[in-house]
Amino acid sequence: MSVQRSGTALRPRFPFRERRAYAVGVLLAALSLLFGLPGGAAAADDGPARGSAHMGMGVAAHESRRGGAPAGLDAVQTEGVDVSSHQGNVPWSTLWKSGVKWAYVKATEGTSYKNPYYKQQYGGAYKAGMVRGAYHFATPDKSSGAAQANYFVDNGGGWSADGRTLPGVLDIEWNPYGATCFGKSKSAMVSWIRDFLNRYKARTGRDAVVYTATNWWTTCTGNYAGFGSANPLWIARYASTPGPLPAGWSAHTMWQYTSTGPTVGDHNKFNGPLDRVHALANG
Repeated sequence: MSVQRSGTALRPRFPFRERRAYAVGVLLAALSLLFGLPGGAAAADDGPARGSAHMGMGVAAHESRRGGAPAGLDAVQTEGVDVSSHQGNVPWSTLWKSGVKWAYVKATEGTSYKNPYYKQQYGGAYKAGMVRGAYHFATPDKSSGAAQANYFVDNGGGWSADGRTLPGVLDIEWNPYGATCFGKSKSAMVSWIRDFLNRYKARTGRDAVVYTATNWWTTCTGNYAGFGSANPLWIARYASTPGPLPAGWSAHTMWQYTSTGPTVGDHNKFNGPLDRVHALANG
C-alpha cells in the first residue's frame, strides 16, 4: 500500500487487487445482513430438517389434508397405524384397545438417520399384541437404493419369521426437501427403486412393501408397472376410497386413509381380516 497526499491530509492508496477484494468483502457483508446469513454464506434450504420426513408428509402437502371414515367397504378391513419420531412415546395399549391391530414404525431415512424413538415404538407395538414392521423413508438424491436398503436392514428394517414381524416398507413419495422427483428422471427413479427392492430381498428373503401415492408414482416413474407382481402396495390417499392405483397393481394391501386419526395421526386399513395380516407377516 502507498500513501497519496491530498492537500494536508494523507489518504491510503490501495493496489487494484486489494480494492477489488475490499469491494467483494463489502458486498458479501451486505448480503449477509440482507439474508441473515453468517459471513455471507449461501442461502440455506428453508425446508424441513433432514430426517424429519414421515409417511404421508407429501400427501398432506400435495393432495388433500383431510381424511375421513372409509366408506362403502365390502370386505373386512383391519385397522393399523404408522408412527415416526413425530409421535414420540406412543400409547400402544390405548391404540390396541381402540381396535388397532398392526403398526409400522419409521426406522431410517437415507443412510444417516435413525428414529430415536424406534425402540419404544417398535417394541411397544409388539408388547401390546400387534403385528408390526418397519419402514424406510427414501431419499434417492443422496445415495443408491442398495446403500439405503442395507442401512435400513442394519438399523431395524430386517425381518424375522416369528409370525409378528411384517416385511419392511419402502416409503417412496414426494421429496419434502426439494425437487418432487429428487432430481431423477423417470427411468432413473425406476432403477433406484428396483435397486432398493432387490437388495432388501437379497438381505431378508422378503419382498418389501411399496408405500406411495398414485399421483407421485405417475409423475416420477411414468406410472411404471413392473413391481406389482412381487411387491405389496400400500397406497396413500386421504379420502373415503383408495382411488385409482398405480400401474401394475390390481389391488392394494394397505391404505393410509387419514393423517388425523385418534390417538396418533396416521391411520390405515389392511385390505383383509387380521389373519391376512398374519399371513403377510409369515410370508
